[in-house]
Amino acid sequence: MRTRFMLLALLFIILLLPHARAQDTGKPVYIAQIRGMITPYTYDQFNRYISEAEKANAEAIIIELDTPGGRADAMQEIVQRIKSSRVPVIIYVYPSGAMAASAGTYIALGSHLIAMAPGTAIGACRPILGYSQNGSIIEAPAKITNFYVTYIKSLAEESGRNATLAEEFILKDRSVTPEEALKYHVVEVVAYDVNDLLNKADGMETKIPVTGKGKVKLHLKGAPLVYLKPSFKDTVIQYITDPTVAYILLTLGIWGLILGFLTPGWHVPETAGAIMVALAIIGLGYFGYRSAGLLLILLAMIFFIAEALTPTFGLFTVAGGITLILGSIFMFGGGREYLVSNEVYGSLRIAIIVMAVLLAVFFAFGMAAVIRARRRKPGTGREEMVGLKGKVVQPLEPEGMIRIRGELWKARSRDGERIPAGEEVKVVGVEGLMLIVVRSGGE
Repeated sequence: MRTRFMLLALLFIILLLPHARAQDTGKPVYIAQIRGMITPYTYDQFNRYISEAEKANAEAIIIELDTPGGRADAMQEIVQRIKSSRVPVIIYVYPSGAMAASAGTYIALGSHLIAMAPGTAIGACRPILGYSQNGSIIEAPAKITNFYVTYIKSLAEESGRNATLAEEFILKDRSVTPEEALKYHVVEVVAYDVNDLLNKADGMETKIPVTGKGKVKLHLKGAPLVYLKPSFKDTVIQYITDPTVAYILLTLGIWGLILGFLTPGWHVPETAGAIMVALAIIGLGYFGYRSAGLLLILLAMIFFIAEALTPTFGLFTVAGGITLILGSIFMFGGGREYLVSNEVYGSLRIAIIVMAVLLAVFFAFGMAAVIRARRRKPGTGREEMVGLKGKVVQPLEPEGMIRIRGELWKARSRDGERIPAGEEVKVVGVEGLMLIVVRSGGE
C-alpha cells in the first residue's frame, strides 16, 4: 500500500513538472512604450526594443502605443521591422484615452497581435500632405490615397483582419472603439491592463508568421515581465516632435537670431535662437537619433569657434558644451535604452563629459589666444617700427640718422623739415630701409 502511494505521488509530480518548469523558467515578455508622433526616431525606438526582445529570445514584446500618427516613411519602416522580428510583436493601444490613429493604425495592422484598452480608439487614416498657413488640411492627391488604400488592405488581408473596415479607415476617415474593433475583427483582444492582456492572449496564435518560426502559439500567462523604460533622449524627442512645440521652437529661434543680429555684442539671443532652431529641425522628424546627434555636435563646434573668434566670457563655451553632451547622448547611450552596452556606456559617458570640458577649455582659451596673437601687430620686421619713438643722432636735412632701441636707422622727415640732433621723433612709415619720421607729438 505504501509503495503504491509513493508511485502515485511520483507520477503526480512528474505530470506537474513540465507545468512548474514553464512557470519557473518560462521565456520573458518584454513591455515597452511608444508615445507621440511617428518619426524616424520612433523607428529607432521600435528597432531597439524589438532587438532587445530578440536577444533575450522573449516569448513576445508588448508595445504600448499612443500616437496621433506621423510620417508615412517612418511608419512603413516600422511595419517592415515588425514583420522581420524573430519574436511576436503585440501592439497594445494603452492606456485609456490613447489612440492608434493614422500611421498608428497601419503599425497595429502590421503586427502579430492587436490589443486595445477600454476608452481608446483606432482608425482615421486618410493621408494628407500637411497644413496650410490658415490651418486647413492639404489633401493628398488620389494617386497617394489609392496607394495607401491598397497598402492598408494588404496588411489587413495578410493578417486575416477586416479589410473592408480597414479601407473605410482611409476613404471615410472612420475610427472605431475597442468593442467595435473586436466585433468587426480588427483587433484580437480588449484588455484593461497588461496582466489582463497576458491572461486573455495566452494560448492565442499570432495573426501573421514570426520570422523563422511561422505562426506562433503564445504562452503568456505567468511569464516574467521585463519593462523597457524610455530613455532620456526618447523623452526629449517625445516633446519636441509635437508639431506645436516644434513650430514654437522654430518661431522663437528665428526671432532670437534676428534679435541677435540687430543687437550685436550681447550674443544671448542668437545663442538661444540657434539652439532652438536646431531642436525644431530635429523635432520636425527629418532625422534619426544619429543624424540628430551629429547636427547638435556640429552646432557645438560652431559655438566653440565663435567663442574663439568673439570671446563672450564663456557664453558660447557653455552653449557648446551643453549641445556637445546632448549630441553625444543622442548618438550613443547605454543598456536597453541605447546603442551600446551598459559597461561600454559607463566609460563612454565619462569620456563624453571629459571631452566636452576639454574642447570647451581649448576653444575658450587656447584658440582665443592663438587668434589674438595672429591679430596682434607684428613683433619683428620693419612694420613693427611704425609707432616707435627714437632720437636724432645726425640732423635730418631732411635725411639723417636716428637711434631706436639702441639701433641706428636711416631716417627722413616726412614733411622735409630740418630736425636737429637730440630731438625726439616718431616713426610714421617705412620705405625700404628708410624710416619716415615726424617730431614726437607733432603728428
